[in-house]
Amino acid sequence: MFYLIGLGLDEKDLTNESLKVLKKSSIIYLEDYTVNFPYNLEKFIKNLEKKIKKRIIKANREKVEDLSLIKESENKDVSLLVYGSPLTATTHISLIQEAKKQKIKFKIFYNSSIFDAIAETGLEIYKFGKITSIPRWQSNFKPKSFAEIIKENLSVNAHSLLLIDINLDLNDAIKELKEGLSEYNIKIYNDKIVLCSCLGTEKSKIFYADIENIIKLNSELNNKLNIEKPYCLIIPGKLHFLEKEILEGFEI
Repeated sequence: MFYLIGLGLDEKDLTNESLKVLKKSSIIYLEDYTVNFPYNLEKFIKNLEKKIKKRIIKANREKVEDLSLIKESENKDVSLLVYGSPLTATTHISLIQEAKKQKIKFKIFYNSSIFDAIAETGLEIYKFGKITSIPRWQSNFKPKSFAEIIKENLSVNAHSLLLIDINLDLNDAIKELKEGLSEYNIKIYNDKIVLCSCLGTEKSKIFYADIENIIKLNSELNNKLNIEKPYCLIIPGKLHFLEKEILEGFEI
Protein backbone atom coordinates (compact mmCIF):
# COMPACT_ATOMS: atom_id res chain seq x y z
CA MET A 1 0.00 0.00 0.00
CA PHE A 2 1.16 3.53 -0.77
CA TYR A 3 0.80 6.34 1.78
CA LEU A 4 1.16 10.00 0.82
CA ILE A 5 1.67 11.98 4.02
CA GLY A 6 1.68 15.74 4.53
CA LEU A 7 4.15 17.10 7.08
CA GLY A 8 2.35 20.41 7.54
CA LEU A 9 4.22 23.68 7.99
CA ASP A 10 5.88 23.13 11.35
CA GLU A 11 8.00 20.24 12.64
CA LYS A 12 5.29 19.46 15.21
CA ASP A 13 2.45 19.14 12.69
CA LEU A 14 2.69 15.44 11.84
CA THR A 15 -0.61 13.81 12.87
CA ASN A 16 -0.99 10.82 15.19
CA GLU A 17 -2.58 8.79 12.39
CA SER A 18 0.43 9.52 10.18
CA LEU A 19 2.80 8.35 12.90
CA LYS A 20 0.91 5.08 13.21
CA VAL A 21 1.31 4.48 9.48
CA LEU A 22 5.02 5.32 9.54
CA LYS A 23 5.61 2.82 12.34
CA LYS A 24 4.19 0.00 10.22
CA SER A 25 5.70 1.09 6.88
CA SER A 26 8.42 -1.04 5.29
CA ILE A 27 9.98 1.89 3.39
CA ILE A 28 9.75 5.60 4.23
CA TYR A 29 10.82 8.38 1.88
CA LEU A 30 10.98 12.10 2.52
CA GLU A 31 10.84 14.53 -0.39
CA ASP A 32 13.51 17.18 0.23
CA TYR A 33 13.91 19.11 -3.02
CA THR A 34 10.81 21.30 -3.33
CA VAL A 35 11.13 23.64 -0.37
CA ASN A 36 13.52 25.21 2.11
CA PHE A 37 12.35 23.62 5.36
CA PRO A 38 11.80 26.24 8.12
CA TYR A 39 13.50 23.96 10.62
CA ASN A 40 16.61 21.79 10.84
CA LEU A 41 15.72 18.94 8.51
CA GLU A 42 18.49 16.60 9.63
CA LYS A 43 17.49 17.00 13.27
CA PHE A 44 13.84 16.47 12.36
CA ILE A 45 14.64 13.24 10.50
CA LYS A 46 16.81 11.96 13.34
CA ASN A 47 14.10 12.64 15.95
CA LEU A 48 11.37 11.10 13.80
CA GLU A 49 13.46 7.99 13.11
CA LYS A 50 13.94 7.58 16.85
CA LYS A 51 10.21 7.93 17.46
CA ILE A 52 9.05 5.46 14.79
CA LYS A 53 12.13 3.19 14.97
CA LYS A 54 12.47 3.22 11.20
CA ARG A 55 14.96 4.65 8.72
CA ILE A 56 13.89 7.60 6.57
CA ILE A 57 15.32 7.89 3.06
CA LYS A 58 15.58 11.25 1.30
CA ALA A 59 13.94 11.16 -2.12
CA ASN A 60 15.20 13.46 -4.87
CA ARG A 61 13.18 14.70 -7.84
CA GLU A 62 14.18 11.78 -10.06
CA LYS A 63 13.11 9.21 -7.48
CA VAL A 64 9.70 10.79 -6.98
CA GLU A 65 8.94 11.60 -10.61
CA ASP A 66 9.89 8.20 -12.08
CA LEU A 67 6.90 6.74 -10.17
CA SER A 68 8.94 3.75 -8.95
CA LEU A 69 7.52 4.39 -5.47
CA ILE A 70 4.23 2.95 -6.67
CA LYS A 71 5.84 -0.23 -7.97
CA GLU A 72 7.54 -0.67 -4.60
CA SER A 73 4.14 -0.39 -2.93
CA GLU A 74 2.85 -3.48 -4.71
CA ASN A 75 3.93 -5.85 -1.93
CA LYS A 76 5.06 -3.42 0.78
CA ASP A 77 3.75 -0.48 2.78
CA VAL A 78 5.58 2.54 1.35
CA SER A 79 5.22 6.08 2.72
CA LEU A 80 6.24 9.38 1.14
CA LEU A 81 6.52 12.41 3.42
CA VAL A 82 5.88 15.77 1.76
CA TYR A 83 6.22 19.26 3.24
CA GLY A 84 2.90 21.04 3.65
CA SER A 85 -0.16 19.37 2.19
CA PRO A 86 0.57 16.38 -0.07
CA LEU A 87 -1.55 17.14 -3.14
CA THR A 88 -0.44 20.68 -3.95
CA ALA A 89 2.09 19.48 -6.55
CA THR A 90 1.26 17.88 -9.90
CA THR A 91 3.83 15.14 -9.28
CA HIS A 92 1.91 13.89 -6.27
CA ILE A 93 -1.34 13.72 -8.23
CA SER A 94 0.58 11.64 -10.78
CA LEU A 95 1.63 9.22 -8.04
CA ILE A 96 -1.97 8.67 -7.03
CA GLN A 97 -3.04 8.27 -10.64
CA GLU A 98 -0.31 5.67 -11.19
CA ALA A 99 -1.45 3.79 -8.08
CA LYS A 100 -4.97 3.68 -9.52
CA LYS A 101 -3.68 2.38 -12.86
CA GLN A 102 -1.66 -0.36 -11.17
CA LYS A 103 -4.57 -1.15 -8.84
CA ILE A 104 -2.42 -0.48 -5.79
CA LYS A 105 -4.18 0.71 -2.65
CA PHE A 106 -3.29 4.15 -1.38
CA LYS A 107 -4.21 6.59 1.36
CA ILE A 108 -3.62 10.33 1.64
CA PHE A 109 -2.99 12.14 4.92
CA TYR A 110 -3.69 15.83 4.52
CA ASN A 111 -2.09 18.62 6.53
CA SER A 112 -1.74 22.41 6.61
CA SER A 113 -0.12 24.26 3.72
CA ILE A 114 0.85 27.75 2.62
CA PHE A 115 -2.57 28.01 0.95
CA ASP A 116 -4.21 27.87 4.38
CA ALA A 117 -1.66 29.99 6.20
CA ILE A 118 -1.86 33.05 3.93
CA ALA A 119 -5.28 33.74 5.44
CA GLU A 120 -3.35 35.15 8.41
CA THR A 121 -2.59 38.21 6.27
CA GLY A 122 -6.28 39.13 6.45
CA LEU A 123 -6.70 38.71 2.70
CA GLU A 124 -9.77 36.67 1.87
CA ILE A 125 -8.86 33.26 0.45
CA TYR A 126 -11.68 33.16 -2.08
CA LYS A 127 -10.42 36.45 -3.57
CA PHE A 128 -7.09 34.94 -4.66
CA GLY A 129 -6.65 34.31 -8.37
CA LYS A 130 -4.22 32.00 -10.13
CA ILE A 131 -1.13 31.01 -8.14
CA THR A 132 2.23 31.53 -9.80
CA SER A 133 5.92 31.37 -8.93
CA ILE A 134 9.06 33.42 -9.40
CA PRO A 135 11.90 31.24 -10.72
CA ARG A 136 15.60 31.85 -10.38
CA TRP A 137 16.68 33.58 -13.58
CA GLN A 138 19.66 32.46 -15.60
CA SER A 139 21.88 34.80 -17.64
CA ASN A 140 20.25 33.63 -20.88
CA PHE A 141 16.77 32.74 -19.58
CA LYS A 142 14.55 35.20 -17.73
CA PRO A 143 10.96 33.93 -17.78
CA LYS A 144 8.36 36.50 -16.74
CA SER A 145 5.18 34.47 -17.05
CA PHE A 146 4.46 35.29 -13.38
CA ALA A 147 3.82 38.89 -14.46
CA GLU A 148 1.19 37.74 -16.95
CA ILE A 149 -0.62 35.92 -14.13
CA ILE A 150 -0.45 38.97 -11.87
CA LYS A 151 -1.89 41.16 -14.64
CA GLU A 152 -4.69 38.68 -15.27
CA ASN A 153 -5.53 38.47 -11.57
CA LEU A 154 -5.54 42.23 -11.12
CA SER A 155 -7.88 42.60 -14.09
CA VAL A 156 -10.55 40.86 -12.00
CA ASN A 157 -9.47 42.49 -8.71
CA ALA A 158 -7.98 39.22 -7.41
CA HIS A 159 -4.97 38.78 -5.15
CA SER A 160 -1.84 37.01 -6.48
CA LEU A 161 0.18 34.51 -4.45
CA LEU A 162 3.78 34.25 -5.68
CA LEU A 163 5.71 31.18 -4.59
CA ILE A 164 9.50 31.57 -4.69
CA ASP A 165 12.12 29.28 -6.19
CA ILE A 166 14.00 27.30 -3.54
CA ASN A 167 17.30 28.91 -4.57
CA LEU A 168 16.14 32.52 -4.82
CA ASP A 169 17.01 35.15 -2.20
CA LEU A 170 14.46 37.81 -1.29
CA ASN A 171 16.09 40.87 -2.85
CA ASP A 172 16.73 38.99 -6.10
CA ALA A 173 13.11 37.80 -6.16
CA ILE A 174 11.85 41.35 -5.70
CA LYS A 175 14.17 42.67 -8.40
CA GLU A 176 12.76 40.07 -10.80
CA LEU A 177 9.25 41.04 -9.70
CA LYS A 178 9.95 44.71 -10.38
CA GLU A 179 11.29 43.94 -13.84
CA GLY A 180 8.27 41.80 -14.65
CA LEU A 181 5.84 44.47 -13.43
CA SER A 182 7.64 47.11 -15.48
CA GLU A 183 7.73 45.05 -18.68
CA TYR A 184 4.01 44.29 -18.47
CA ASN A 185 3.15 47.84 -17.38
CA ILE A 186 1.49 46.63 -14.19
CA LYS A 187 0.55 49.12 -11.50
CA ILE A 188 -0.04 47.81 -7.99
CA TYR A 189 -1.87 49.67 -5.24
CA ASN A 190 0.55 52.14 -3.59
CA ASP A 191 3.43 49.94 -4.82
CA LYS A 192 2.81 47.81 -1.72
CA ILE A 193 3.15 44.05 -1.49
CA VAL A 194 2.82 41.46 1.28
CA LEU A 195 5.85 39.46 2.39
CA CYS A 196 5.31 36.26 4.38
CA SER A 197 8.05 34.17 5.95
CA CYS A 198 7.88 30.77 7.70
CA LEU A 199 4.10 30.87 8.06
CA GLY A 200 2.69 28.27 10.40
CA THR A 201 5.79 28.20 12.58
CA GLU A 202 7.00 30.12 15.63
CA LYS A 203 9.20 32.17 13.26
CA SER A 204 6.21 33.36 11.24
CA LYS A 205 6.47 36.93 9.90
CA ILE A 206 4.16 39.07 7.78
CA PHE A 207 5.10 42.48 6.38
CA TYR A 208 3.14 44.93 4.26
CA ALA A 209 5.33 47.54 2.60
CA ASP A 210 6.32 49.17 -0.65
CA ILE A 211 8.80 47.25 -2.73
CA GLU A 212 11.72 49.64 -2.32
CA ASN A 213 11.40 49.68 1.46
CA ILE A 214 11.52 45.89 1.63
CA ILE A 215 14.71 45.86 -0.43
CA LYS A 216 16.23 48.56 1.76
CA LEU A 217 15.35 46.90 5.07
CA ASN A 218 16.47 43.49 3.85
CA SER A 219 19.83 44.71 2.56
CA GLU A 220 23.01 43.10 3.87
CA LEU A 221 23.85 46.25 5.84
CA ASN A 222 20.53 46.56 7.63
CA ASN A 223 18.99 43.07 7.56
CA LYS A 224 16.21 44.42 9.79
CA LEU A 225 13.57 42.06 8.42
CA ASN A 226 15.64 38.93 9.06
CA ILE A 227 13.62 36.93 6.53
CA GLU A 228 14.13 33.17 6.53
CA LYS A 229 13.09 30.64 3.90
CA PRO A 230 10.54 29.54 2.91
CA TYR A 231 8.90 32.85 2.09
CA CYS A 232 6.32 34.05 -0.40
CA LEU A 233 5.02 37.33 -1.82
CA ILE A 234 1.46 38.49 -2.34
CA ILE A 235 0.28 41.21 -4.73
CA PRO A 236 -3.04 42.43 -3.29
CA GLY A 237 -5.93 43.07 -5.64
CA LYS A 238 -8.89 45.26 -4.74
CA LEU A 239 -9.10 45.44 -0.94
CA HIS A 240 -12.20 45.16 1.20
CA PHE A 241 -12.09 47.70 4.07
CA LEU A 242 -11.47 44.89 6.59
CA GLU A 243 -8.62 43.46 4.49
CA LYS A 244 -7.10 46.93 4.31
CA GLU A 245 -7.41 47.40 8.07
CA ILE A 246 -5.72 44.09 8.86
CA LEU A 247 -2.94 44.62 6.29
CA GLU A 248 -2.16 48.02 7.75
CA GLY A 249 -1.43 46.25 11.03
CA PHE A 250 1.53 44.57 9.27
CA GLU A 251 2.75 47.78 7.65
CA ILE A 252 6.43 48.79 7.92
